[in-house]
Amino acid sequence: MTAKTKNITTTYKTLDKRNVTKRTGVYYREIQKTVIDERGRVKTSIADKLYIIKFKDIDSKWRTKTIGRYSEGIRENYCHAKRIEIINNIKLGEQPDIIKRKMKKKITTLHDVFKLYKEHKATESKDIIKTEQKYKSNIYKLFGSMDINEVTTDKIIAFRKILLDKGRANSTINSNISFIGTLFNFAIEEGLYTKINPIKSKKLKALKLDNKREKYLTLDEINRLYEAIKNDEVLTLFVKLSLHTGGRLETIYNIKKKDINLKDSTITLYDFKREMTYTSFIPDELRDELREHIKDLTANSRVIKTSSTRIIQRRLKKHLDTLFNEGLAVNDRKNRAVVHTLRHTFASHLAINSVPIFTIKELMNHANIEMTMRYAKLSPNNGKMAIQGLYR
Repeated sequence: MTAKTKNITTTYKTLDKRNVTKRTGVYYREIQKTVIDERGRVKTSIADKLYIIKFKDIDSKWRTKTIGRYSEGIRENYCHAKRIEIINNIKLGEQPDIIKRKMKKKITTLHDVFKLYKEHKATESKDIIKTEQKYKSNIYKLFGSMDINEVTTDKIIAFRKILLDKGRANSTINSNISFIGTLFNFAIEEGLYTKINPIKSKKLKALKLDNKREKYLTLDEINRLYEAIKNDEVLTLFVKLSLHTGGRLETIYNIKKKDINLKDSTITLYDFKREMTYTSFIPDELRDELREHIKDLTANSRVIKTSSTRIIQRRLKKHLDTLFNEGLAVNDRKNRAVVHTLRHTFASHLAINSVPIFTIKELMNHANIEMTMRYAKLSPNNGKMAIQGLYR
């Protein structure tokens, strides 16, 4: 504690040394007063005593309890009487509240469960780092330090409302809640939780998804984007690779020199969502550009020379917002241009150029044809022309 009067500074400090008294288990620590006058002269003195008692709890573990200061009227005899009172209560099974709090049964927090889950899954899942990022960005902030027995369905619903208010996509929210359920399933398997998984409630139905992202870049918009990022070598290469392979952000970021086959004009891509590799193709002009770009790299060097996907996302978002998103709501998934729009643009232009839908499926590495069918309407062979003059 520090106090100032004109040019005089006074501070108080409780010293570490514990001094014994004539009473067993009763100690005190001196409180030192330091005064610095207007000339900088320092004077110290002992201004008070802080009394402490020491005793064993019901498990024979040593405990301490602060009783009070000499200036407050606390004396050794009073401390001795309090110590005897506490010891007698312990013998009778009536422990004081402070001891009960310290001896309270250790709780299992949701973060404790996550740490065990991470350790268990580290050898199985190649995507555990991304999973941890998702967990820490939303779930940990609200539930991490909470006893798992206190994480209720109603609290998860309130969590969902927070994410909705922040404009998070329904798919993102569903993914977060699903992962909470995964952690509870793991806790049940490990014997850490004995109740019903709180996400298994009719009140927590998954939010409806509208994945029909309509926005894709036209040729004119692609040229405008290239013009805007022409002085940013990293973004330019990222956008070219995205528009010519359709890879997701993480996929493009993790392309290494060894993944590029210049002879066959192919790139081996890793799909982090499906946890598998697949092959994509590159046009001659991009192949020649990559040949020059990677010539001095080692086999395991990443082609995109930046430290994280967040940097790419943040820098590209500024350009996309300026060029294409003015006046659009943050949660307008259908019309806003985002990093994923580059993947959507790749598939859309394949369809526009009459590439068969099954070929698009393979190039996009979709799990099923239903995912690809939304692009079919862009094909000039989608039936629109076939009905013209049908009954003439």
